[in-house]
This record gives sequence, structure tokens and C-alpha cells, in this order.
Amino acid sequence: MGRVIEPLAATGARFIARENGRLPVTVIGTGEALPLDYRLPVASAQVKSALLLAGLNARGDSVIVEPEPTRDHSERMLSHFGATLEIEPLTRDGGAPAGSGRRIVLKGQPELAAADVSVPADPSSAAFPMVAATILPGSEILIPGVCLNPNRCGLIETLREMGADIVIEGERVVCGESVADLRVRAAALAGIEVPPERAPSMIDEYPILAVAAAFAEGRTVMRGLGELRVKESDRLARVAEGLTACGVSVEEGPDWLIVSGLGPKSRPRGGAVIASALDHRLAMSFLVMGLGAERPVTIDDATPIDTSFPGFAALMGGIGADLRAAPASRPD
Repeated sequence: MGRVIEPLAATGARFIARENGRLPVTVIGTGEALPLDYRLPVASAQVKSALLLAGLNARGDSVIVEPEPTRDHSERMLSHFGATLEIEPLTRDGGAPAGSGRRIVLKGQPELAAADVSVPADPSSAAFPMVAATILPGSEILIPGVCLNPNRCGLIETLREMGADIVIEGERVVCGESVADLRVRAAALAGIEVPPERAPSMIDEYPILAVAAAFAEGRTVMRGLGELRVKESDRLARVAEGLTACGVSVEEGPDWLIVSGLGPKSRPRGGAVIASALDHRLAMSFLVMGLGAERPVTIDDATPIDTSFPGFAALMGGIGADLRAAPASRPD
């Protein structure tokens, strides 16, 4: 929790945590929260959102700078409820653009008002049936009402560059968010080099992208993945271990992953038992891999899936996936 504890301590709050900022943590609040002026060392929508919520209670303007633009659902939602935010691209001295980062200024202690909300389908959850339909020959599905926030579309853009057949239908705006239906058909994929600056727009989708890359022709190079080391698990290491166990050639670095896909003439071997490390996205990603592999892939614990996608097994089963409980192992 250090990524949140450090900046929030600047508001005047105090924290008592285990070694290296681990839970459990005790929070000792402050009667007069100070506004923040903080530059995120690593782009993270979760950390940014925590700081924005803290800034609501501070007197004065809180300034948060992100090195790369991340999903902005919190900014849109706060504006929907009446908060005042100013968002501008970073500039160098003299006004020249400084890259793709953003400076966010939040007016503290606003008068918020209740407002109705319509929540679109989560693109990170839609990623699993989308990749499943892409890698399984003969498939065609329609995923309705998916949020197409510009800072969340990295996976769709990447899959299309790899050759995926994804058609966007019925685009509309709901509560300030772009929404559309996605029609996905099976397609042959080719490996590409994914631009590292795209990582913030699809950081949670890299595990399932790596699965798609295993079925593509040639190498898929993914860089700028340092944040995956500090998710629910070390996703970078776990993805590499899981793909290797399923017969896929993988190279792993501090913040990069290279997957050598087997192409349409072959399939990953599969047959592995994957330790999900209580990580819902790892569990769902390797279940999708098992659908297209030569042999089924088993997840040691599927219960974390409900963290983000309750009903995952039923939904996938409803479109033809064969997901079932693994037989209990017999003692030696």
C-alpha cells in the first residue's frame, strides 16, 4: 500500500502498516486535510483515484500529475456529481508539449449533488470473451454496451492491429462515457510490437493479451509493464510461468514480455495446472487459454474470479465454453 500511503501522508493523515506498507494498516485521520501536489512516479488509475477522493476533503486545490494518461472514470464521475476539475496536457517551459502526461487540478470541498448513473459493461471483463471468440475458429459473438472510454481501448486497438475481427456498432454516449456494442469473429492473429505508451490504457488486459499472443503467428513484444509487478500478484512473472507451462516460448524482463506465438497451424500444448495466486485476471486468462489449447488448462483456485466478474463461468458456458470443476485429486 506504499504507493497510496506515501502521498496521502502529505495530507496530514498518519498510517501504521506492516513492513513495506503491507496490510493490515491503521489510518489516523486529520481534522484539516492539506491539499496535495503530487506527481505519480508510475501511471496508475487506482492511485490517482485515491488521491482525487482525498482531495475532495482538502481546503484548496489538489494537483496530481500523471506521466501517462490513465483511465479517467473517476474524473468523469466526479464532474457528473458536481466537482470542478481542470485537466490539461503536460507542457515544458515555453509551452511545448512534454509528452502524453496530464496535470489534474481538483477544487477542494465542493458541493456535490446526487445524480443517476448508468454503468456500461467493463472493457476489462469484456476482454475475456473477446479473446476467446478471436482464437476459437468459427466463433462469432456480440458484446453489448461496452465502455469505450479512450483511455480503456488499448486492447481493442492492439487486437485489431494483430488482425482481430472486432466491429464497433451503435456508438453512443452514456453519462459522459462512450459506449458501443462489439461484434467479434474468429480471426488469424499475427504478432506485433505493442507501443509501451499504450500500457496505461490496457494495463489489466496484458495477461489476456499474452494468451492471444500465444495463438498468433510470430512474436508479440510488450513493453512498459512495470506496474504488473505490483498488482494482485506479480502478473508479469505469473503470466510468463503459466505460458511456459502450457508449452509457449516466453522471454521476460523487468518491465517487458515477449511471447512467441504458434500461429494458426498449431496450438499451445496446454495441460498445465496454473497457480492463480488469488489473482482473478490470471485465473480467467488461463481458462480462456484452455479453451483453445490442445489439452485443458486447470486453475488451482477459481474463487477470486468473483472479485471482478461474478457469473464468469455461466456467461462463458452460455456462449459455448466448456468450463467445469476439476476432479478431486486422490491422495498418494
